[in-house]
Amino acid sequence: MSLWTEISKIPPVTRFLCGSSLAVTVPVLLEIVSPYKILFVKELVTGRWEVWRVFTSFFLGSGGINYIFEFIMLYRNADQLESQYYTGRSADLAWQLLLACSAILTLNIPLHSFVHTRPLLLALTYLTSRLAPPGTQTSLFGLLSFPIVYLPFALIGLDLLMGGRAAAAQSISGAVVGHLWWWGVWESGVLRGFGAAPGWLRALVGGGPRPGAGGAPGGVHVVPPRRLREEAQTGGYRWGTGHRLGSD
Repeated sequence: MSLWTEISKIPPVTRFLCGSSLAVTVPVLLEIVSPYKILFVKELVTGRWEVWRVFTSFFLGSGGINYIFEFIMLYRNADQLESQYYTGRSADLAWQLLLACSAILTLNIPLHSFVHTRPLLLALTYLTSRLAPPGTQTSLFGLLSFPIVYLPFALIGLDLLMGGRAAAAQSISGAVVGHLWWWGVWESGVLRGFGAAPGWLRALVGGGPRPGAGGAPGGVHVVPPRRLREEAQTGGYRWGTGHRLGSD
């Protein structure tokens, strides 16, 4: 079976995010492209119209083994969202990601952040942790198990220890956006109307994976929380009878 056949099985938004991460990070790691060409610098974006820096700043990973962990986090979180919680609604996920990235960029301008990869990962992690069924456990490096809702805060703590207050502040901005995303679109629904993708994006992205098309392998069989199951029965969301939740 060809490599492209396997890649094509990945949901479209997840495939785009992971492909963008590789396309931006690998040339920098191989010293083909200078990182200074893709960092976000507000003056160069607004003054010289180097607008690609907005995009590339969300996909420049760390060097060494840290990038492997970042890439795995990106893939697992994006695939879980798209295959389980946005089943058949990949365009809506893409649109909400675009809005989330805009919010992250806005919050990070006062912080003078050059890279926004970590805030994006924290936003995705926060959303997936909040959407996970109550009682779901995760672990940190396989050493300590705890409820998954605390995972974003554990990651912020690690960023504080490893990168200082500036790194923690950037991660906090991602968690803030993730909270607004979860609360506004999923919990209260006050922002749900803004989360519907426009027609041009639906035509570009399509629906994505349908119920029963797969998802993250392994883990335990879970059932969505009661409130979300009721919304699914009334047409609010497209849930199956249950999904596979990947475990850490």
